[in-house]
Amino acid sequence: MLSRVAERLYWTARYLERAENTSRLVRVFSNLMLDLPRGVGVNWRQLVDISGAPEQFDSSYRSSGERNVIKFMLSDPDNSGSLITCLSMARENMRTTRDLVPSEGWEHVNELYLYAKKKLAGKNLARDRYELLSDIVMRCQQITGLLAGTMSHGAAYQFVRVGRNLERADMTTRLIDVGSATIIGPGIEQERLENRLWTYVLRSLSAHQMYRQYVRRRVLPNQVLAFLLQDTDFPRAVAHTLGEIASCFNNGLPHNDEPLRAVLRLQRLIAEANINELHAEGLHDFIDNLQLELGKLHQLISASWFSLELDTAV
Repeated sequence: MLSRVAERLYWTARYLERAENTSRLVRVFSNLMLDLPRGVGVNWRQLVDISGAPEQFDSSYRSSGERNVIKFMLSDPDNSGSLITCLSMARENMRTTRDLVPSEGWEHVNELYLYAKKKLAGKNLARDRYELLSDIVMRCQQITGLLAGTMSHGAAYQFVRVGRNLERADMTTRLIDVGSATIIGPGIEQERLENRLWTYVLRSLSAHQMYRQYVRRRVLPNQVLAFLLQDTDFPRAVAHTLGEIASCFNNGLPHNDEPLRAVLRLQRLIAEANINELHAEGLHDFIDNLQLELGKLHQLISASWFSLELDTAV
Protein backbone atom coordinates (compact mmCIF):
# COMPACT_ATOMS: atom_id res chain seq x y z
CA MET A 1 0.00 0.00 0.00
CA LEU A 2 1.30 3.46 -0.88
CA SER A 3 2.04 5.71 2.07
CA ARG A 4 -0.29 8.42 0.75
CA VAL A 5 -3.13 5.89 0.60
CA ALA A 6 -2.48 4.82 4.18
CA GLU A 7 -2.50 8.47 5.22
CA ARG A 8 -5.85 9.10 3.54
CA LEU A 9 -7.43 6.11 5.27
CA TYR A 10 -6.04 7.32 8.60
CA TRP A 11 -7.45 10.81 8.07
CA THR A 12 -10.78 9.50 6.81
CA ALA A 13 -11.27 7.83 10.17
CA ARG A 14 -10.02 10.86 12.11
CA TYR A 15 -12.34 13.25 10.29
CA LEU A 16 -15.36 10.99 10.74
CA GLU A 17 -14.62 10.59 14.45
CA ARG A 18 -14.05 14.34 14.78
CA ALA A 19 -17.37 15.07 13.10
CA GLU A 20 -19.14 12.72 15.50
CA ASN A 21 -17.35 14.15 18.53
CA THR A 22 -18.00 17.75 17.48
CA SER A 23 -21.69 16.91 17.18
CA ARG A 24 -21.65 15.33 20.62
CA LEU A 25 -19.83 18.28 22.13
CA VAL A 26 -22.12 20.97 20.72
CA ARG A 27 -25.24 18.98 21.58
CA VAL A 28 -24.26 18.40 25.20
CA PHE A 29 -22.83 21.88 25.71
CA SER A 30 -26.10 23.39 24.48
CA ASN A 31 -27.99 21.41 27.12
CA LEU A 32 -25.42 22.33 29.74
CA MET A 33 -25.86 26.05 29.06
CA LEU A 34 -29.62 25.70 29.52
CA ASP A 35 -29.37 23.65 32.69
CA LEU A 36 -26.71 25.42 34.75
CA PRO A 37 -27.60 28.56 36.74
CA ARG A 38 -26.13 31.94 35.85
CA GLY A 39 -22.82 32.86 37.37
CA VAL A 40 -21.32 29.39 37.18
CA GLY A 41 -18.59 30.51 34.82
CA VAL A 42 -19.55 28.28 31.89
CA ASN A 43 -19.93 30.19 28.64
CA TRP A 44 -19.90 29.63 24.90
CA ARG A 45 -16.31 30.80 24.63
CA GLN A 46 -15.19 27.66 26.41
CA LEU A 47 -16.54 25.56 23.56
CA VAL A 48 -14.07 27.32 21.26
CA ASP A 49 -11.24 26.73 23.73
CA ILE A 50 -12.09 23.04 23.98
CA SER A 51 -11.90 22.76 20.20
CA GLY A 52 -8.33 24.07 20.33
CA ALA A 53 -8.83 26.92 17.85
CA PRO A 54 -9.23 30.18 19.84
CA GLU A 55 -6.84 32.16 17.62
CA GLN A 56 -8.69 31.13 14.48
CA PHE A 57 -12.01 32.08 16.06
CA ASP A 58 -10.74 35.48 17.22
CA SER A 59 -9.47 36.31 13.74
CA SER A 60 -12.95 35.83 12.24
CA TYR A 61 -15.44 36.81 14.94
CA ARG A 62 -15.76 39.85 17.20
CA SER A 63 -17.82 38.24 19.94
CA SER A 64 -18.16 34.74 21.39
CA GLY A 65 -21.91 34.55 21.70
CA GLU A 66 -23.95 31.46 20.96
CA ARG A 67 -24.66 32.30 17.32
CA ASN A 68 -21.00 32.91 16.38
CA VAL A 69 -19.69 29.90 18.29
CA ILE A 70 -22.26 27.53 16.79
CA LYS A 71 -21.48 28.80 13.29
CA PHE A 72 -17.75 28.39 13.91
CA MET A 73 -18.16 24.86 15.25
CA LEU A 74 -20.66 23.58 12.71
CA SER A 75 -20.76 25.41 9.41
CA ASP A 76 -17.70 27.67 9.03
CA PRO A 77 -15.81 26.43 5.94
CA ASP A 78 -12.70 28.34 7.05
CA ASN A 79 -12.51 26.45 10.34
CA SER A 80 -10.46 23.30 9.75
CA GLY A 81 -12.21 21.63 12.68
CA SER A 82 -15.82 22.56 11.90
CA LEU A 83 -18.39 19.84 11.34
CA ILE A 84 -18.88 20.61 7.65
CA THR A 85 -15.12 20.77 7.00
CA CYS A 86 -14.56 17.42 8.70
CA LEU A 87 -17.29 15.75 6.66
CA SER A 88 -15.99 17.33 3.47
CA MET A 89 -12.45 16.08 4.12
CA ALA A 90 -13.67 12.62 5.13
CA ARG A 91 -15.66 12.47 1.89
CA GLU A 92 -12.68 13.52 -0.24
CA ASN A 93 -10.28 11.09 1.44
CA MET A 94 -12.70 8.20 1.05
CA ARG A 95 -13.40 9.14 -2.57
CA THR A 96 -9.72 8.73 -3.40
CA THR A 97 -9.45 5.37 -1.60
CA ARG A 98 -12.67 3.76 -2.86
CA ASP A 99 -10.79 0.72 -4.16
CA LEU A 100 -9.83 -0.23 -0.59
CA VAL A 101 -13.09 0.39 1.26
CA PRO A 102 -16.54 -1.14 0.77
CA SER A 103 -18.60 0.76 -1.81
CA GLU A 104 -21.35 1.24 0.77
CA GLY A 105 -18.86 3.12 2.93
CA TRP A 106 -18.26 5.72 0.23
CA GLU A 107 -22.00 6.01 -0.45
CA HIS A 108 -22.85 6.60 3.22
CA VAL A 109 -20.09 9.19 3.70
CA ASN A 110 -21.17 11.03 0.57
CA GLU A 111 -24.82 11.01 1.66
CA LEU A 112 -23.86 12.21 5.15
CA TYR A 113 -21.92 15.16 3.76
CA LEU A 114 -24.75 16.20 1.44
CA TYR A 115 -27.30 15.83 4.25
CA ALA A 116 -25.27 17.95 6.68
CA LYS A 117 -24.55 20.60 4.05
CA LYS A 118 -28.25 20.99 3.26
CA LYS A 119 -29.33 21.09 6.90
CA LEU A 120 -26.63 23.52 8.01
CA ALA A 121 -27.65 25.92 5.24
CA GLY A 122 -31.30 25.78 6.28
CA LYS A 123 -33.22 28.56 8.00
CA ASN A 124 -34.37 26.44 10.93
CA LEU A 125 -30.95 25.35 12.20
CA ALA A 126 -31.47 26.79 15.69
CA ARG A 127 -34.74 24.92 16.08
CA ASP A 128 -33.56 21.68 14.48
CA ARG A 129 -30.01 21.68 15.83
CA TYR A 130 -30.43 18.91 18.38
CA GLU A 131 -32.09 16.59 15.85
CA LEU A 132 -29.41 17.31 13.23
CA LEU A 133 -26.54 16.64 15.62
CA SER A 134 -28.16 13.43 16.87
CA ASP A 135 -28.61 12.24 13.27
CA ILE A 136 -24.96 12.95 12.47
CA VAL A 137 -23.77 11.02 15.54
CA MET A 138 -25.94 8.07 14.55
CA ARG A 139 -24.81 8.14 10.90
CA CYS A 140 -21.12 8.34 11.85
CA GLN A 141 -21.59 5.33 14.11
CA GLN A 142 -23.27 3.46 11.26
CA ILE A 143 -20.28 4.12 9.00
CA THR A 144 -17.86 3.02 11.72
CA GLY A 145 -19.82 -0.20 12.19
CA LEU A 146 -20.07 -0.77 8.44
CA LEU A 147 -16.29 -0.52 8.00
CA ALA A 148 -15.69 -2.81 10.98
CA GLY A 149 -18.14 -5.40 9.67
CA THR A 150 -17.44 -5.38 5.94
CA MET A 151 -13.82 -4.28 5.45
CA SER A 152 -11.02 -6.84 5.55
CA HIS A 153 -8.98 -6.30 8.70
CA GLY A 154 -5.64 -6.01 6.94
CA ALA A 155 -3.17 -3.11 6.97
CA ALA A 156 -5.69 -0.69 5.42
CA TYR A 157 -8.20 -1.25 8.19
CA GLN A 158 -5.50 -0.97 10.86
CA PHE A 159 -4.84 2.60 9.73
CA VAL A 160 -8.57 3.29 9.99
CA ARG A 161 -8.51 1.96 13.57
CA VAL A 162 -5.44 3.99 14.49
CA GLY A 163 -6.99 7.21 13.19
CA ARG A 164 -10.33 6.61 14.87
CA ASN A 165 -8.85 5.74 18.27
CA LEU A 166 -6.29 8.55 18.32
CA GLU A 167 -9.00 11.10 17.52
CA ARG A 168 -11.28 9.53 20.12
CA ALA A 169 -8.58 9.75 22.79
CA ASP A 170 -7.96 13.39 21.96
CA MET A 171 -11.63 14.34 22.24
CA THR A 172 -12.12 12.40 25.46
CA THR A 173 -9.31 14.40 27.05
CA ARG A 174 -10.89 17.65 25.83
CA LEU A 175 -14.26 16.68 27.29
CA ILE A 176 -12.63 15.75 30.59
CA ASP A 177 -11.23 19.25 30.67
CA VAL A 178 -14.81 20.58 30.56
CA GLY A 179 -15.47 18.91 33.87
CA SER A 180 -12.54 20.57 35.57
CA ALA A 181 -13.71 22.47 38.63
CA THR A 182 -11.74 25.48 37.44
CA ILE A 183 -14.68 26.47 35.21
CA ILE A 184 -16.91 26.97 38.24
CA GLY A 185 -16.84 30.62 39.22
CA PRO A 186 -16.22 31.95 42.74
CA GLY A 187 -19.19 32.12 45.06
CA ILE A 188 -20.91 29.09 43.54
CA GLU A 189 -21.49 25.99 45.62
CA GLN A 190 -18.93 23.80 43.90
CA GLU A 191 -20.01 20.39 45.15
CA ARG A 192 -23.63 20.95 44.15
CA LEU A 193 -22.68 21.70 40.55
CA GLU A 194 -19.78 19.32 40.04
CA ASN A 195 -22.01 16.26 39.84
CA ARG A 196 -24.11 17.92 37.16
CA LEU A 197 -21.05 18.92 35.14
CA TRP A 198 -19.54 15.43 35.24
CA THR A 199 -22.87 13.85 34.37
CA TYR A 200 -22.90 15.93 31.19
CA VAL A 201 -19.32 14.89 30.45
CA LEU A 202 -20.37 11.24 30.74
CA ARG A 203 -23.41 11.75 28.54
CA SER A 204 -21.39 13.53 25.88
CA LEU A 205 -19.40 10.29 25.51
CA SER A 206 -22.45 8.01 25.84
CA ALA A 207 -20.73 6.77 28.99
CA HIS A 208 -23.30 7.49 31.69
CA GLN A 209 -25.02 4.09 31.60
CA MET A 210 -21.74 2.14 31.47
CA TYR A 211 -20.36 4.22 34.33
CA ARG A 212 -23.38 3.43 36.50
CA GLN A 213 -23.29 -0.23 35.49
CA TYR A 214 -19.63 -0.88 36.24
CA VAL A 215 -18.71 1.72 38.86
CA ARG A 216 -22.06 1.39 40.68
CA ARG A 217 -21.76 4.71 42.44
CA ARG A 218 -23.35 8.08 42.05
CA VAL A 219 -21.52 10.49 39.78
CA LEU A 220 -18.40 11.51 41.68
CA PRO A 221 -15.66 13.54 39.93
CA ASN A 222 -12.73 11.32 40.90
CA GLN A 223 -14.64 8.16 39.92
CA VAL A 224 -15.60 9.64 36.55
CA LEU A 225 -11.99 10.62 35.95
CA ALA A 226 -10.80 7.11 36.77
CA PHE A 227 -13.42 5.61 34.46
CA LEU A 228 -12.74 7.88 31.48
CA LEU A 229 -8.96 7.79 31.82
CA GLN A 230 -8.07 4.35 33.14
CA ASP A 231 -10.88 1.93 32.26
CA THR A 232 -9.60 -0.58 29.72
CA ASP A 233 -13.01 -1.92 28.69
CA PHE A 234 -15.03 1.20 27.83
CA PRO A 235 -14.36 2.07 24.15
CA ARG A 236 -14.08 5.83 24.70
CA ALA A 237 -11.86 5.67 27.77
CA VAL A 238 -8.33 6.87 27.03
CA ALA A 239 -6.72 3.65 28.30
CA HIS A 240 -8.88 1.57 25.96
CA THR A 241 -8.13 3.72 22.90
CA LEU A 242 -4.40 3.48 23.57
CA GLY A 243 -4.70 -0.29 23.87
CA GLU A 244 -6.46 -0.38 20.50
CA ILE A 245 -3.71 1.70 18.89
CA ALA A 246 -1.01 -0.56 20.32
CA SER A 247 -2.91 -3.57 18.99
CA CYS A 248 -2.96 -2.02 15.51
CA PHE A 249 0.80 -1.40 15.60
CA ASN A 250 1.40 -5.02 16.56
CA ASN A 251 -1.01 -6.34 13.94
CA GLY A 252 1.23 -6.41 10.90
CA LEU A 253 2.27 -2.76 10.52
CA PRO A 254 6.02 -2.47 9.83
CA HIS A 255 8.35 0.29 11.12
CA ASN A 256 6.36 0.49 14.33
CA ASP A 257 9.16 0.82 16.90
CA GLU A 258 8.95 4.56 17.62
CA PRO A 259 5.11 4.87 17.57
CA LEU A 260 4.79 1.77 19.77
CA ARG A 261 7.20 3.19 22.34
CA ALA A 262 5.19 6.42 22.38
CA VAL A 263 1.95 4.51 23.00
CA LEU A 264 3.53 2.51 25.82
CA ARG A 265 4.75 5.77 27.38
CA LEU A 266 1.22 7.18 27.22
CA GLN A 267 -0.22 4.01 28.75
CA ARG A 268 2.19 4.29 31.67
CA LEU A 269 1.31 7.95 32.12
CA ILE A 270 -2.39 7.08 32.35
CA ALA A 271 -1.97 3.99 34.53
CA GLU A 272 0.29 5.75 37.05
CA ALA A 273 -1.85 8.89 37.38
CA ASN A 274 -3.10 9.54 40.91
CA ILE A 275 -6.72 10.37 40.22
CA ASN A 276 -7.47 11.85 43.64
CA GLU A 277 -4.55 14.25 43.39
CA LEU A 278 -5.49 15.17 39.82
CA HIS A 279 -9.02 16.06 40.84
CA ALA A 280 -7.83 18.13 43.79
CA GLU A 281 -5.35 20.08 41.69
CA GLY A 282 -3.44 19.78 38.47
CA LEU A 283 -6.11 18.22 36.25
CA HIS A 284 -5.89 20.91 33.60
CA ASP A 285 -2.08 20.67 33.43
CA PHE A 286 -2.24 16.88 33.25
CA ILE A 287 -4.73 17.02 30.37
CA ASP A 288 -2.58 19.58 28.55
CA ASN A 289 0.44 17.31 28.88
CA LEU A 290 -1.59 14.32 27.73
CA GLN A 291 -2.76 16.17 24.62
CA LEU A 292 0.81 17.18 23.81
CA GLU A 293 1.85 13.52 24.04
CA LEU A 294 -1.01 12.53 21.73
CA GLY A 295 0.21 15.17 19.28
CA LYS A 296 3.71 13.68 19.41
CA LEU A 297 2.25 10.24 18.74
CA HIS A 298 0.54 11.59 15.62
CA GLN A 299 3.85 13.07 14.45
CA LEU A 300 5.59 9.73 14.92
CA ILE A 301 2.82 7.96 12.99
CA SER A 302 3.26 10.44 10.14
CA ALA A 303 7.04 10.06 10.15
CA SER A 304 6.87 6.27 10.23
CA TRP A 305 4.22 5.64 7.58
CA PHE A 306 3.17 8.80 5.75
CA SER A 307 6.49 10.44 4.91
CA LEU A 308 6.91 11.52 1.31
CA GLU A 309 10.16 9.58 1.28
CA LEU A 310 8.12 6.38 1.56
CA ASP A 311 6.61 5.56 -1.81
CA THR A 312 5.41 2.05 -0.92
CA ALA A 313 5.78 -0.15 1.99
CA VAL A 314 3.03 -0.34 4.50
